[in-house]
Amino acid sequence: MISHTVQRLMRDAPKGQPLDAKLLAELGVSMAMASYLVKQGWMYRLSQGAYLLTGDKPTRDGTIVYLSRKIDGLHVAGKTALAWRGVRHNIAFKERVVMWGRTPYKFPSWISEVMFYSYQTTRLFDDNLPYVSWLTPIPAGHPGVLVSSMERALLELASDIGKGQSIEEACNLMVTLRSLRTGVLDELLLHCTRVKVVRLARDLGLASGYEWGHDLQKHVDRISKGKRWSVLARDGERLTLKP
Repeated sequence: MISHTVQRLMRDAPKGQPLDAKLLAELGVSMAMASYLVKQGWMYRLSQGAYLLTGDKPTRDGTIVYLSRKIDGLHVAGKTALAWRGVRHNIAFKERVVMWGRTPYKFPSWISEVMFYSYQTTRLFDDNLPYVSWLTPIPAGHPGVLVSSMERALLELASDIGKGQSIEEACNLMVTLRSLRTGVLDELLLHCTRVKVVRLARDLGLASGYEWGHDLQKHVDRISKGKRWSVLARDGERLTLKP
């Protein structure tokens, strides 16, 4: 029986993706059996409730899929989403994977060994926009890894300005965002509840010089007409956005 279980795991378990209790159950392995397989050297434990077959190692995408089973709405966001969709300015020596989700989560320490990452639960949109709107896998990417569309990633990038993301780099990225879909951006901005994000989207759109950035003032007027907005950034500089 043990040999059949191991053979099934070797055949059916996704490579590079940590196995949690639910996925193990789907593969016909109980937690008691998982513990036995660990003792026998067929599997090893990454952390509480996370296993891999001996000889396998967690990959970046496999780890994100594993986390997606733990974190509601987990997706690759902002600057990383733009990069994965082909929009880059600088190539980092070590890529930081920007992830957003709906719920707080305590990340096991082994994940830092797989990838350099950040995670946040910032809420950009009202409840009338389903959270998963404009989140899809990238072409030729892992089907279980959701990535923000370029339009949603733009707003997530704007949200990070002043929190470690420079406005200069954001403006440089806009130069390559020629093909943003105006209809998608309008839909997202219509539901956006963050004054800073809406105003920065307008300013970045104007800086881009492209058609998609020409008519965004209407969204600013909807959310904060006639009021100057200002915030002190983490680097000590004040970010002030005109009405």
